[in-house]
Order: sequence, then structure tokens, then C-alpha cells
Amino acid sequence: MRPDKQKFLYLDYKILLPYLILCVVGIVMVYSASSDILLVNGFKPTVYGGKQLIYFIVAVIFLGYPAFNTKMRKIRSWRFIMSYLGISVFLLLILLAMKIIGGARFAVNGAVGWINLGFISIQPLEIAKLALILYLAKILDKRANRLVAGNIWHSLSNPTIIAFAIMALVIVEPDFGGIAILFMIVMVLYAVSGIRAGLVLTWMFILLGLVIGFVSLIIVWNPKFLQNSYQFQRLLAFAHPFQLEKTSGAQLVNSYYAIHNGGLFGVGLGNSMQKRGYLPEPYTDFIMSIISEELGSIGACLILGLLFYLMWRIMEVGVHAQSQFNALVCFGVTTIIFTETLFNIGAVIGLLPITGVTLPFISYGGSSMFVLTAGIGLVLNISAEEKRAIMIERSVQ
Repeated sequence: MRPDKQKFLYLDYKILLPYLILCVVGIVMVYSASSDILLVNGFKPTVYGGKQLIYFIVAVIFLGYPAFNTKMRKIRSWRFIMSYLGISVFLLLILLAMKIIGGARFAVNGAVGWINLGFISIQPLEIAKLALILYLAKILDKRANRLVAGNIWHSLSNPTIIAFAIMALVIVEPDFGGIAILFMIVMVLYAVSGIRAGLVLTWMFILLGLVIGFVSLIIVWNPKFLQNSYQFQRLLAFAHPFQLEKTSGAQLVNSYYAIHNGGLFGVGLGNSMQKRGYLPEPYTDFIMSIISEELGSIGACLILGLLFYLMWRIMEVGVHAQSQFNALVCFGVTTIIFTETLFNIGAVIGLLPITGVTLPFISYGGSSMFVLTAGIGLVLNISAEEKRAIMIERSVQ
């Protein structure tokens, strides 16, 4: 791929720099959160931190840079989008086959959500998130003039069915956090595409009410046939963490201890007590607990502030985009980052059930880093092309 040198003149550093800072913070905190556990088990303390650094470098070179340098007309093409969507569905079907054939043999934390390739485990859900954004952005852009009252269902029936088919493949794993993120992507893109916002919000609140009612009923009912379910134990831990402190509630209770220990300024980088065997896998879902303990509430708030600044900058690109496809891609990428941040922090502080959703750019994981980096590359691409178009228009005038 030949580099478009002119495009680098329009590189949006207000998006690039926060992304780079968050990734570097993530690498440091993954190392800090995992080093003690690795040493105790006889491994080098740099294993996970080193892997996260490799994931970051690979993501930038092989996903972020191509996503930025490829012309948007190629990315907007049906051939590219349907190929990408097809790959993501194929990988989800492989998971379904693994679930049917192997069951618990392939499960990680109660879900068959990863394809182990030996040197890396791929999480097809992450690939499906960006694929769904591109597919819906293309459909909604193409059918923008047809999204009027009385014609909405006819125009959106096929993409809605495809979106829910992808969700169905994810729920089989089962991955309820992934379902929620995919659902939010659909709702947000529909809401900003021209469909009456009140209608989308009505759909969202009805479904949200049904989910809350169902979850509450299950917790109160406490059926015997679900007692051995990993997901059900997480729901009980959310509802009664201290009553289940010795079992399924241990993760949330130790997260509380970590946040309390950190106070405002933290105990210092590398000095967390909860990462030393008390908080399971502290470098993944609950890395914010370790950040709060070592860097304090102020450090945690600074990282969250940087995440929200990045989201705001991406949304700003989307708001000013001249193409609806470009705008929808920006809003879709923002939705991934926002929803993952919301679910992760909500779980860490006990406001939401633990769903295994990682903190964007910070938590350990290759698939998440790859897809988020590709998303940032797309946004930088859109920003550069929009800026270049404006400069050309001004020069003509």
C-alpha cells in the first residue's frame, strides 16, 4: 500500500494523541497489575505487559495505519463491507460449532467466545462490532431519503434482521455484555440516521425495561437449574456481593477494597495489595480497580477524562462530516468506546452486573486493541479526508 503523504498533513492529533496516551497507560498498568501474579507462578513479570505492547504495535502497523491510509471510497464499497461482515459471521459460526461440539472444553469464564490460534486468541465479537457499524452505516446512508414515517420498517427490516441474527450468535456463547454493545450500536446509528429519536428511544426503553424486569425476576426466583451457571452466579454476586464474598462475590468485594485503599492519591504505582491474588485477573476486566488503588481516584478520573475527551473529539468529527456514512462510522466507534467504558466502570463499582467487558485501550487483550485501533484509524481517515475536502473547496473559491 503506497502511503498518501498528503493525508498526513491533515492528521488529527487531538484524536491521535489521546489514543496513544491511553494505550501507553494501558501497557504500563497491565504490566503493573499482572507482574506479581506472574512472579508467584514462576513466570517473567513482563509477560502480559510485553504482549500488550506487541498487540499495540501490531495493531497500529497492520490495522490502524491501513484504516487511515486506505481511501474511504474503497472502505465504503459493498465488496469490502460485505466481505468484512461475512468474515465476522463466519467466525461467530465457528464459535457456535465449538459450543455445540465441545461445550465446556472451549469455555473461558463460562462463555465460548474465543478461537485459540496458539499465539493469540481471537474474539469474533470484537470483529463483529466494527463490521456491524460499517454495514449499518452503508445501509442507512443509502436509504437516508426513505426513512420516513410509514416506510421505516420496510426500509430497515433486512438490516435489523441481520443485526439481530449476529446478536443471536453472540447470545449463544453466551456473552450478554457483547449483546448489549451490539444493541447500543444499532440503536444509536438508527437514532442519528434520520429516524425520529422518540421512536428509537421508545424501542430502547421498552427493551431495557423487559431486560431489567427479567433479570430482577431471575434473581428473586433463584431457580435451582441455574445454580451452576457462571452468568447466573455473576447476577447473584451483583445483587449480594458481601453475602457471597467467599465465592462469586469475591471479585466485586475486592474491587471495593482496592478503590477504598487507593483514596484520592493512591498507594503508588506497583504497590497494589489487591492484585496479589485477591482480585482475580486484575489486568483484564477489573484493571480500573488496580488503577484506583495505585494512582488514586484522581488518577482514575484523569484516565476517564481522557477517554471522554477522545469520544467527544470523535463525535465532533462525525457532527461536521459532509457524508452521512462518515458521520455514522464516527458515532458507531464512539458508541463502542462509551458502552464498553460504561459497562466496565459500572461493574467495577457495583452499579452494573459483571459482564466481562474490558476497559477500552487499557485492559489486556489483543482482539479489543486491534478493533479499537482500526476504528481510530477509520476516524482519523475520515477527519483527514473531510479537512482536505474543505481546503480544496476553499482554494477553488
